[in-house]
Amino acid sequence: MPSPWNLVPGALLLLGSATTMTNAFYLPGVNPKNYKKGEEVKLKVNSMTSVKTHSPVEYYRLPFCKPENGPKRDNENLGEFLAGDRIESSPFKLIMKEDMYCEQVCISNLGRAESDSTSPNKVIRAIKRDYHNNWIVDNLPSASKLEDETDTYTKYWQGFPIGFIASDDGKAYINNHVNLEIEYHTVQDQGEERYRVVRFTVEPFSIKHDYTPQVVDDDGDATNTVADISNPILSCDPKAKTKKHTNFYMATHNGHMAQEASGRVLFTYDVQWIENEELHWASRWDVYLSMNDGIPSKVHWLSIANSLIIVFVLTAMIAAILVRNLRRDYDRYAKVPTDEERAEDLEEFGWKLVHADVFRVPSHPMLLSVLCGSGVQLLGMAFLTILFAAMGFLSPANRGSLLMALVLLYVLMGSVNGFVTAKMYKTFKGKSWQKATTVSAFGFPGLVFATFFFMDMLAITQESSDAVPFTTMLTVLVLWFGISTPLVYFGAFMGFKHDPIDFPVNTSNIPRQIPDQPWFMSTTFTALLGGIMPFGACFLELFFIMSSLWMDQYYYVFGFLLLTFTILLVTCAEITILFNYFQLCGEDYNWWWRSFSTAAACALYVYGYSFHYFSQLESSSSATYILYFGYMTLICIALGIMTGSVGLFSTLYFNRTIYSYIKVE
Repeated sequence: MPSPWNLVPGALLLLGSATTMTNAFYLPGVNPKNYKKGEEVKLKVNSMTSVKTHSPVEYYRLPFCKPENGPKRDNENLGEFLAGDRIESSPFKLIMKEDMYCEQVCISNLGRAESDSTSPNKVIRAIKRDYHNNWIVDNLPSASKLEDETDTYTKYWQGFPIGFIASDDGKAYINNHVNLEIEYHTVQDQGEERYRVVRFTVEPFSIKHDYTPQVVDDDGDATNTVADISNPILSCDPKAKTKKHTNFYMATHNGHMAQEASGRVLFTYDVQWIENEELHWASRWDVYLSMNDGIPSKVHWLSIANSLIIVFVLTAMIAAILVRNLRRDYDRYAKVPTDEERAEDLEEFGWKLVHADVFRVPSHPMLLSVLCGSGVQLLGMAFLTILFAAMGFLSPANRGSLLMALVLLYVLMGSVNGFVTAKMYKTFKGKSWQKATTVSAFGFPGLVFATFFFMDMLAITQESSDAVPFTTMLTVLVLWFGISTPLVYFGAFMGFKHDPIDFPVNTSNIPRQIPDQPWFMSTTFTALLGGIMPFGACFLELFFIMSSLWMDQYYYVFGFLLLTFTILLVTCAEITILFNYFQLCGEDYNWWWRSFSTAAACALYVYGYSFHYFSQLESSSSATYILYFGYMTLICIALGIMTGSVGLFSTLYFNRTIYSYIKVE
């Protein structure tokens, strides 16, 4: 599972055509590797993942075959560590353009059978929790082929299951044989033929191998050495493989059946090299990014069309209501009464009547300033991350790059946070600038780190590879205290040196009494109603984002995401401005917090949707509940802060604009 750190609000929400983002494109910063014929192509293993537990587990925690000199771990960046990736070497030997048949890896003792013990072994527990292997060849993750009963089409899926539970006897079976299909195309490199890997597919099989050990140890048991096994092993004849069950494979040949996930098990593999000149290296990620025969692409376009309709409806409402009414109000307020007209006929009412109170300092000004600063920081991080991803700089081949971009951009945007917080707090005539800056530097980041630290402790108890090492935790703290915090204080220093926001009208010393408001203009009702349209503008795309986080699916249509994110922000701004105008016409000038809450209410609907989505995950452990809802709560808080800031600043701009055109005597 990609860590929920990926979801830090940039995930919730054009350069070039959005269509090209779903088709072939070159990945900046990723160079293709050319292989010679006979050159070794390394196969690496990554953490095993499960959509049921959402706790990645290191590959060699299970008794799988290891390299002769022990597994070696790749040098991973901060993003890979935070995402739970643990990439290591494997004992599988792949030689470019050299097909292999029934290569023996090792014999491994998986542990006792279920009938021999009340507690199943590690492999059986992992199979029951639906763990999948994630292998890598030439930086390309494995895809498993799932064919229907008529073999009319092939569906690709990320990774492949380590085993399955049989529907007839309920026993756990291990996929101890894999057919590795590696597609390549030919290129010319300095006048010589070279080859590039363009697809890596794994077909898993469970085979109870029929082999005869040639050497027996003192205890009468077959040794663990592959060389002691007679060759060939007829039980892994590829012609003997027949399909059983919907998604997995078994083998039946001369009485050989599937291999139970217990006892001594022989692991084998086939390698088949397939030339594919139609598939180019720059397009090799298409099988992951456009699975299900391109159906998601159509849904993305449907999502964009749905969002655009909402924006057009809102824009039309603003044009019909605000523009027309404001023009009428301006004409009336600017009109000079003649002798035939009585001055009382032109008496002020509506939004102009509260001109002396509309920019009055709101309640809890420090908290509002801090939320606005944090919201702008999150907004800058999210927009820049999605923009860079849409340009192709954060490709999936650069593992951990997306998460690294989120973390680094958030840290670097600390100066913007401090500047906005200071300027808003100075506008509200606040005096405790040191306290405001400190809360801004440690408030939301402290909440994020506390949640992350708690989840890390939970991951350690679950023996998950999501558990971040101590050195990585120190790196995160250095980024926070060594870079982000000083930038916040520097930004706050610059913000307090600047002049406060200038308002077009003066504020009276005595606040005006607010008349009773109708029930439909209450803060709760406007917030609930105002959050529906922004959520409706992005909920279709939200499904794919959630699937990439919790269902081990790739999300890389960032052209669509950039459009959706922009539409979300525009919708939040428009719906907040519309409700603000109605509020001012009702002579209610307490718009600061209401404009924030109206746009922030979108996060409540996202949080409610997360409950509905959780029902699809088939999770039952308490650790999964804590992991899912803990991170989703944090994500929705961040989303609410970000959209709330957009609503507040949009309303501030609108109010400053309309009051700057009226004449006040």
